[in-house]
Amino acid sequence: MSQLQQFCRSRISWGLLLLSAIGLELAALFFQYGMDLAPCVMCIYIRVAVLGIFLAGLIGMLQPEVWFLRLVGMVGWAISAVWGLQLAYELNDMQVNPSPFATCSFYPEFPSFMPLDTWLPSVFSPTGMCSDSPWSWLSVSMAQWMMVGFAVYCVIWLLMLLPALKPAR
Repeated sequence: MSQLQQFCRSRISWGLLLLSAIGLELAALFFQYGMDLAPCVMCIYIRVAVLGIFLAGLIGMLQPEVWFLRLVGMVGWAISAVWGLQLAYELNDMQVNPSPFATCSFYPEFPSFMPLDTWLPSVFSPTGMCSDSPWSWLSVSMAQWMMVGFAVYCVIWLLMLLPALKPAR
């Protein structure tokens, strides 16, 4: 078995995915409460995509040797990373090309069986506007950094796909 296959079947690989998502969620909360930056509804949706990556890492970490759990983790990871990339792209477009006709909602639209904004409003309730871009680092906005982050998640997922799903010999 190759070293990459062994790495995909280890708790360390899935734990790193989980820790990266925890880091992003903590950074979001720091920006919100430490730097007093109000998250918009798209920012909240991006948090949910990161939460999906967190859950994928957690599922993969449970039993990384079990093929089915790795598959579920990989599918969750892919869906969350692609959805997050799409959300970050849309948010960046709203910020770079502001238009009175292209605005985001003031209220998140979560499914009725999972009203995250009701369950945990301190994390999932938007208070800002999507067209605002109050923070940047190295002339790159937060939405653009999230595009980079989700693109990295997608590339790593592609590198891990075949080794993770290939049966052990």
